[in-house]
Amino acid sequence: MAAPAVLDAAKSVDQQPKHVSLREGLRRLGFAQDNQIKLYGQEFDLVSDPIVVGDNLVLVDAIDRKSGRMRRVRIPLPIVKIANGERIAA
Repeated sequence: MAAPAVLDAAKSVDQQPKHVSLREGLRRLGFAQDNQIKLYGQEFDLVSDPIVVGDNLVLVDAIDRKSGRMRRVRIPLPIVKIANGERIAA
């Protein structure tokens, strides 16, 4: 688990207007609390909304369905870019 100072810094970054918009975009894509997702070949139950740490770093707290362990999972950059409304090169 991250140190409290790191979490406080992440919280202040998370409140910037562009990050609020990013967080809402990710929620619309299904990265919202109480949803289920499959990432990195694993299934997760989300227990938090997206946590925006930086422009290209977004995390979400989740429970690994196979092991039952809590994890902080990074949302892949291409998904973050889609939520930001950026075009992805093919």
